Amino acid sequence: MHRPTYLKAGDKVRIISTARKVTPEDMDKAASILNEWGLQVVFGNNLFEDNHQFAGTDAQRAADLQAAIDDPHCKAIFCARGGYGSMRIINAVNWSNIISSPKWLIGFSDISVLLFRLYYLGIESIHGIMPGLFSKDKAGDSVDMLRRLLFSGPEPITAPESEFSRHGEASGRLVGGNLSMISIMEGTSFNVPSVSNILFIEDLDEYLYHVDRMMVHLKLSGVLESLAGLVVGQMSGMNDNPIPFGKQAYQIIHEHVKEYQYPVGYNFNIGHDYPNHPVIHGAKCTLKVTSEGNAKLSFD
Repeated sequence: MHRPTYLKAGDKVRIISTARKVTPEDMDKAASILNEWGLQVVFGNNLFEDNHQFAGTDAQRAADLQAAIDDPHCKAIFCARGGYGSMRIINAVNWSNIISSPKWLIGFSDISVLLFRLYYLGIESIHGIMPGLFSKDKAGDSVDMLRRLLFSGPEPITAPESEFSRHGEASGRLVGGNLSMISIMEGTSFNVPSVSNILFIEDLDEYLYHVDRMMVHLKLSGVLESLAGLVVGQMSGMNDNPIPFGKQAYQIIHEHVKEYQYPVGYNFNIGHDYPNHPVIHGAKCTLKVTSEGNAKLSFD
């Protein structure tokens, strides 16, 4: 795996949207923050296009991603926000220039599919907060952690005890992201690698029975049994039916992995809540869960 060069003052970066539409106000605020970091910010030509819920047509969003990939002076690509749409354009882009000249791509949620695409190209990327959220209440710590990662490298993440934690220690490459996207990608060429990696998952606004169905899918497809470890992030805003499912998200996940022996850590600040701790997707890491249930994820 290739790790792009960390940023420095004066570097050029681009903000694009591969998914939902964004407002100039939010992007101007984000650009102001990036300027304070010493970065030169360029907006994608189609960033403010409006095609129903999308930031322009598939062709327009793909063109902005292609331009960012092909720009030899661009050192990082900030995906403006998630929602839905990145999967629609993933095969409409020529990735060859990012292979020969790796650069950071930053995003989470719907952007998970792009992180996996880069993994299979041998390039590390960043699962972290996006410009559309930079100016939101409580986002300050997440933004600052992203800055430190981009300029100085990753920091370890700790998580408190959970009744569902399974102690142990494992090393591997960190892969994952949004559980819904991971489940949907299974069976495609962007699925979870079938080697002993550490998988991290998070999700937002899902029905509890959907969480169960996705975990069953990952079990039936062989993903869960092939892991070296599991990191469970924020399962935010879960929904239930009038007839309750009867279990909460962490309990559902626990029941589907309890037969395996690898370490499992819960309560990690990765996902749609704050703070959203950025991590390097594809990086070598170590997960250690103590007998007391405390967990730590550290990077090489």
